[in-house]
Amino acid sequence: MRTQCLGNRAAAEDAPPDPAAYSGEIRAAELNGPGNRAAPPGSVIYAIGDIHGESSKLDLMHSMIRADARGRVADRKVVVYLGDYVDRGPDSAGVIERLVGDPLPGFETVFLKGNHEEFMLHFLETGDSASGWFHNGGLDTLEGYGVEVRGHSLWRPDSGELRDALEEKLPDSHRRFLEALDLYHIEGDYLFVHAGIRPGRALEEQTAADMLWIRNKFLESNKDHGFMVVHGHTPRDFPEVRPNRIGIDTGAVYGGKLTALALEGEKRDFMQA
Repeated sequence: MRTQCLGNRAAAEDAPPDPAAYSGEIRAAELNGPGNRAAPPGSVIYAIGDIHGESSKLDLMHSMIRADARGRVADRKVVVYLGDYVDRGPDSAGVIERLVGDPLPGFETVFLKGNHEEFMLHFLETGDSASGWFHNGGLDTLEGYGVEVRGHSLWRPDSGELRDALEEKLPDSHRRFLEALDLYHIEGDYLFVHAGIRPGRALEEQTAADMLWIRNKFLESNKDHGFMVVHGHTPRDFPEVRPNRIGIDTGAVYGGKLTALALEGEKRDFMQA
């Protein structure tokens, strides 16, 4: 049985924090250059931040990554997607269809779970709308799959009817994709995870709830986590580089850019679509 990571607290924590709480963002181009951590030798690792149904931005990012990789000497190419493929944006179904369709041939692909995929899976498994999915973009995803949501109140939806309709519309390949998502991935000195980790806790003791939902305890920490943590989940105007973490959710669904981070050796480069 999958660990459930939902509930009133988790749903409430999906609201982005006040950007004023975290100062020091600088433009993506100014962040390019060497770091103090390294990717595995002979590899270039691309990490893509929260997509949230922005399929056109994802298409452009894939084109940019293909072009960038042609100029790299690394033989091994990896792309890590940090989760939150669905909700809020115009084309969640199209995003997942692209991801199951091998959009970057010749690349190893790693798909991480975000809290919005957890929302969606929880709804598919239980029909429970009390978790807050509908209030956090779930109705946009239902509409994107062709589910009729008109006449359903956010507060009192017929969730059983909507779940049955989604079950009917959701392609088997999309369901398998959602159920196979990983919680984290390691490449060299880098740990990739959707939201972050609990400071001071060993990796093997981290909970799924923290990896999907954590914000302030992680964002405010100056602890050395043993890895440079690359994460999404908390949208910022620009990529956020700290001594112990790099945040690359730049609010693609809120009118911002979709950001990717390229890592080769000790060098890091940011790309935005």
